[in-house]
Amino acid sequence: MRLSKRIKAFVSAARVAHLATADKHGQPHVIPICFVFDGKQFFSPIDEKPKRVAPNQLKRVRNIRENPRVSLVVDRYDENWRRLAYVLIHGSAKILTKGKRHAQAIRQLRRKYRQYRSMNLVTRPVIVIAAREFRSWGRC
Repeated sequence: MRLSKRIKAFVSAARVAHLATADKHGQPHVIPICFVFDGKQFFSPIDEKPKRVAPNQLKRVRNIRENPRVSLVVDRYDENWRRLAYVLIHGSAKILTKGKRHAQAIRQLRRKYRQYRSMNLVTRPVIVIAAREFRSWGRC
């Protein structure tokens, strides 16, 4: 899958995306996430921000384990509607808990988000999304 430099730059520069998962019954669940994009895959940590349940019990994590098909939206809103844009990504997700890709994702996330530099992400899960399809609209 070849992405234009413009789309790669738009996605890589974004600070937030919206992750859509669904459980085994198809019930959707959408949340904002922090992420990094390495040109092929997206990585999002289950970070130390306060949560009501343990990381492995979060709805997005349970959904990915039941149904790995996900969508991700990276968008830009502007009052000047000529600047509106989005990229919609369809892919397959899984949960990483250790290993080389997990460590690389954490390094990239810490470079992008200063807040992660003081968080213990090493022992926490990371969502990895293998992009299958990209669709864009507007001036990305």
